[in-house]
Amino acid sequence: MIGAGVTHLYVHLPFCSSRCGYCDFVTAVGRRGEHGRYADGLLRELELERDLLAPRLETVYLGGGTPTFTDGGPLERLLAALPAAAELTVEANPETVTPELAALLSRNGVNRVSIGAQTFNIALLDVLERRAGPEDVRRAVQTFRDANFDNISLDLLYGIPGQEPAALQRDLEEALALEPEHLSCYELEAKPGTRFAHTFGDELARQCEAMEGYCEQVVETLTTAGYRWYETASFCRPPDRASGRDLRARHNLGYWLGHDYLGLGVGAVSTVGAERWRNTPSLAGYLDALGRGKRPPREHEHLSADTRATERLMLGLRLDEPLQLAGLRHALDEHELARLGRLGLTTQPTPGMLTLTPRGRLLGGGVTARLLA
Repeated sequence: MIGAGVTHLYVHLPFCSSRCGYCDFVTAVGRRGEHGRYADGLLRELELERDLLAPRLETVYLGGGTPTFTDGGPLERLLAALPAAAELTVEANPETVTPELAALLSRNGVNRVSIGAQTFNIALLDVLERRAGPEDVRRAVQTFRDANFDNISLDLLYGIPGQEPAALQRDLEEALALEPEHLSCYELEAKPGTRFAHTFGDELARQCEAMEGYCEQVVETLTTAGYRWYETASFCRPPDRASGRDLRARHNLGYWLGHDYLGLGVGAVSTVGAERWRNTPSLAGYLDALGRGKRPPREHEHLSADTRATERLMLGLRLDEPLQLAGLRHALDEHELARLGRLGLTTQPTPGMLTLTPRGRLLGGGVTARLLA
């Protein structure tokens, strides 16, 4: 056994009604007849890895794919068997959300949902090959509110081919009108080899040049509306006065803070101690191995101390809170650290602590890359 006490669990549900052109996640279109068998495989994998988990988890996150496309019976069976967690999140595509689905999630302990809106512009939704329209998003949010969900996140994309700043502003205003507790706003990345990159290569290059301006627009609009820009692409409402509840995405926060996590499912990644492994992306290979009571085929990687320090810096500097440099100094380029400080891109509020300034955060990965030894 590599370690014990992991408190963050990711569960991958790969099934989707269709595959978006820009997607490079491990997905499977349709496959209704395999949903039950896949849920059985996940539960077998959970039992094989159970000793790695703490008695009570901090977070469980069901991602995809489209978790809410999974048939109701297998989905409920899976949710009912998962370990208890303080935060249990399920990703949902708007067109899959019904009162029956919301009730299923609620009675099985789900207390946070993440809805993939992406954009409220119909023409841009067509570009993205998304099936849900703006009304589907509004209806999904209302359906979850009617089921007493009080922690809803919306995903938005910017830099979509054909998008202009005015269209992005309308998206932000539409999202704010729904009063979500959390917003994730991502740059559109079309990975090389996807059909989306092939179709829109020239326009994507043009949009890439505009990304910094889009990011500034997102940050300005959402922080003016009272949201906390707590991570490069993530915004949340401040704690409400009655409960003091922290509305940051606790599961993702675990990644950014360098905590161990266990991933279950086809293509899922785990990092426990100095070991990282990735399950096979082959659905057939995954199901065959677990059907025989074996762990799925995996790629393993040992993480050196340098690799772990570099990752800790890269992820930790995405946050708005200072990063403790104890044990990480060897991974920093001290000359660049001093230079970027003089340029107003980094700051050290106290000795041994480091954070990016607001301007440095807007430049994001480029600043962090320069800091690395």
